[in-house]
Amino acid sequence: MEQLLPIIVAAVLAFLAFRFIAGLVKFAVLALIVIAVALWYTGVIG
Repeated sequence: MEQLLPIIVAAVLAFLAFRFIAGLVKFAVLALIVIAVALWYTGVIG
């Protein structure tokens, strides 16, 4: 059981980091879309 604890902790941390990064990527993509639409709408691009 002693050897298992660090593995479980590492797995949980990796999972949380993955969730955090996935959320960050989703937020970044959303922000890019909003910026692109805003620029297109104001006539800066297109």
